[in-house]
Amino acid sequence: MRILMLSDVYFPRVNGVSTSIQTFRRQLAQLGHETLLIAPEYGGGSPADDEPGILRIPSHQILFDPEDRRMELRRILRHLPELRQRQFDLIHIQTPFVAHYAGVALSARLGLPRVETYHTLFEEYLYHYVPFVPKAWMRAMARRFSRNQCNNLDALVVPSSAVRQVLRAYGVTVPTEVIPTGIELERLAGGDGSAFRARSSIAPGRPTLVHVGRVAFEKNIDFLLRVLVRVRERIPGVLLVISGEGPASQHLRRLARRLGLSEQVLFVGYQERTQALLDCYRAGDVFVFASRTETQGLVLLEAMALGVPVVAAAILGTKDILDPGKGALVAELREDDFAAKIVTLLEDKALRERLGREAQDYVREWAARRMAERMSEFYGRLHQHRPRAAVDAVRAAATGPSD
Repeated sequence: MRILMLSDVYFPRVNGVSTSIQTFRRQLAQLGHETLLIAPEYGGGSPADDEPGILRIPSHQILFDPEDRRMELRRILRHLPELRQRQFDLIHIQTPFVAHYAGVALSARLGLPRVETYHTLFEEYLYHYVPFVPKAWMRAMARRFSRNQCNNLDALVVPSSAVRQVLRAYGVTVPTEVIPTGIELERLAGGDGSAFRARSSIAPGRPTLVHVGRVAFEKNIDFLLRVLVRVRERIPGVLLVISGEGPASQHLRRLARRLGLSEQVLFVGYQERTQALLDCYRAGDVFVFASRTETQGLVLLEAMALGVPVVAAAILGTKDILDPGKGALVAELREDDFAAKIVTLLEDKALRERLGREAQDYVREWAARRMAERMSEFYGRLHQHRPRAAVDAVRAAATGPSD
């Protein structure tokens, strides 16, 4: 099949959506599918080493979030004639901003079914970025926004069963399939924790915690810093390595100083994914994660694939990963309980090693190939039943030529 994907974010912008798109595109290609991804240009034209099958759209910087870019709908629709010639079988939208509206418009004009992956639960984080609007209003707006968008699709993909339940509570009624992003195990092998420690001036035997992810307010890293204060009472030499960048970086640096943690927290920024990030994961004795907003929690699986035991809260999308109780200690989002779980692991090498081995065995259940096969089967079913696309195509024809 030929699949047209659209997303408001993609590499070099590093986040879970970019990783998910890249993983599925690679695996779907191995299954014989062809994909074209429409994504923003991040300045300076398309990267010289960009992947094949990507159409970069000139985009504008977003004032409140300089990491992201905003595409223009009209620039995307200019490509309609060439997209029509490609004879796609369906449209897969990945994000709910310009990409969503472009995907809906292209679906109508090309007479193709449209599916969208719901990667982000907006009600749980919008108020961090618009603090002057009451939280209850922002939640209500986010729910109505998601309900309207999702119900204008032929089908929906969600990465966890918890997200499907949330969307049903919103009033989303379209067919919804749970298909997590898989882990490319062959790309998550090796990693040299000793090399990372040497580069970062971390003593070989120093007890080290690692957190990987976008450094954003909704990731609840503030909580981890307060937990670290408690862990330090039992293990004075403990260090927390925070890998990533984002809008909460300066806030967290100030908080670390205020809590007296300047010697216990190391911010290392984004790490190159093919080697440096693997080294970073492997440098940790324990991977820690306390986000309340994850629709899946890919970093948990990445840590597990590298044999690093996890302490995390099983909330929303992370429940599907953590509920089996393999390779991890599940903690409550209370500072005392979270700290106690971390101390238990740091003080018990045998337990760390057992959970690390268990994690590597367990993560095979999340292999990317399996998830891509499920997506391929879902595409096949959707392609056979395209009622909304057919209706939209009739409407578009009735309004006259649009290209």
